[in-house]
Amino acid sequence: MADTHAPTPRFRPAAGTRGLGPGSAPAPARFPVRRIDALCLTVGLVLVGSGLAHLLVFAVDGGPWTGPVSWRKPVTFGLSFGVTLVATAWVTSYLRVGPRLRAALLGVFAADCVVEVGGITLQAWRGVPSHLDMETPLDTTVSLTLAVGGAVLVALLGVFAVASFRHRPTGPVGMPLAVRSGFAVLLVGLASGAVMIARGVVLTRTGHQEAAYHSTAPLKPLHAVSLHAVLVLPALALLLSRTSWSERTRWRAVALATGCYGAAVVGAGVWAALTW
Repeated sequence: MADTHAPTPRFRPAAGTRGLGPGSAPAPARFPVRRIDALCLTVGLVLVGSGLAHLLVFAVDGGPWTGPVSWRKPVTFGLSFGVTLVATAWVTSYLRVGPRLRAALLGVFAADCVVEVGGITLQAWRGVPSHLDMETPLDTTVSLTLAVGGAVLVALLGVFAVASFRHRPTGPVGMPLAVRSGFAVLLVGLASGAVMIARGVVLTRTGHQEAAYHSTAPLKPLHAVSLHAVLVLPALALLLSRTSWSERTRWRAVALATGCYGAAVVGAGVWAALTW
C-alpha cells in the first residue's frame, strides 16, 4: 500500500537510522549533510590544502624544518587543524546535543581554526615566530590572538566533551567509548598546548625569549599524540561496524585500541615530565 502521509518538509532521517526499532538510538554512519557540516568540511579541506601547499613551498624554498621560524608550522598546523575540524564535525553528530547549539559551537570552532592557521601562516611568510613573539606591536597582536584562540578551542571542545559524558553518544557498538575517550584525550592535548603557551609567555615576559622557544619541546610529543584520538578511535569503531565480527569482539577491539592510545599518551606524558 502506498504511503499516504505527506513528506515532512526540510527534515530527513540521518543515514543509519532507517529500520531501527522503537526506542533504538540513531546511529549515523555517514557524514551528516547539513549546512554546518558542509561548512566545516569545506573549511577543513581548505586548511588541509593550505598545509599541503606550504609543504610544496618548503620543497622549493628550503630552509630549516625545525625551530620557531620554519615552513613546518603552516604545514603541520594546516593539516592538523583541517583534519581536527572535519573529525569534530563528524564525531559530534553522535552527541546528544541540540542541533542549534551544535551548529553554533561548530561555527565558532571553524572560525577559530581559520584564525589560528591564518596567524601562523602570516608569521611564516613574514619570517618571524608565530607564538611567543612580542618584538613588535603586530607580532604581539598575532601572538596574543593565537593564545586567545587556543583558549576558545579548549572551551568549545570542553563543551562537546562534557556533552559526551552527560549523555551516552549514539552509534554502533564501541562508538560511545570511542567518542568519550577521543574527547578526553583531545582535552589532554589541548591542556598540554595551553601549558606550553603559558610557560613560554612567562619566560618571554621575564626577558628569556630564546628559552621560551625551546621550553615547548618536552610537551610537543604529548600534544601531537593527543590531538587526533577524537578521529582515530571513532573511525576505528565505524570501520569495525562494517565487519562481520560479533558485537562483543568489536567492543573489545575498540577497548583495546583505546587502552593502547591511552598508554601512548601516558608514555608521552612521562617523557615530558622527565625532560621538563
